[in-house]
Amino acid sequence: MKKKALIITWSGFQDHELVYPYYRLLGAGFETTIVGDKKDELGRFYGIFGLNMPCHELISEFTKKTNSWLEDADLLVIPGGVKSLEKLRLQREVKTFISEWHKRGKLISSTCHGAQMLISAKVVKGETIAAYYSLQDDIENAGAIYSKDPVVVSGNIVSSPHYDFMGEWMETTLKEFEEKYA
Repeated sequence: MKKKALIITWSGFQDHELVYPYYRLLGAGFETTIVGDKKDELGRFYGIFGLNMPCHELISEFTKKTNSWLEDADLLVIPGGVKSLEKLRLQREVKTFISEWHKRGKLISSTCHGAQMLISAKVVKGETIAAYYSLQDDIENAGAIYSKDPVVVSGNIVSSPHYDFMGEWMETTLKEFEEKYA
C-alpha cells in the first residue's frame, strides 16, 4: 500500500516549511500532494521569498472531494507562513476537513503558524501545542497548553514552533507515523 501525504497551504507560505517536508516525505516513500490556492501556467505557486513549488491540487477542487481524501490519505502536514495562514484559515471547508481528520485519529503535523489552522479547526483543546511564540495566547485561549519545545507530540498532533527545527519535526512525524499508523 502506498503511503499518501497531504500538505495544505496558501500562497505566501514560509518557503522552508513547505520545501523541507515535501522532499522529506517523498524520500520516505510518500506520494505527496500539495494543495494550494492558485497556480501559474506551469503549475507552480510561490512562497514568501518567491520560491516556487508545485501546486498539485487547488483548494477549490480539493474541497469538492474531501471525503475521498479523508479515506485515501494517511498524513496531513500544515506548514507555516503568517500571511498564508491568515488566508487559509478563512476557508471553512479546509477547517472542517482538519476537524474531521482529527476526529478520525489521523496524524497531523504542523509547524510555526500552521497551529492557526489547528486552532481554527478547533482540534487543540486539551493538547500541548508547539507554535511560533506569538501564538501562545491564541493556543492557551483555545484550551491548549503552549510549548516552546522543538517538537511536541500530543495525541495525534506533532507540532513544532519554527523552521529552525525542521529536521527534528519531520523525523518525529515519520517516527510517529511508522509506529502508530503504518
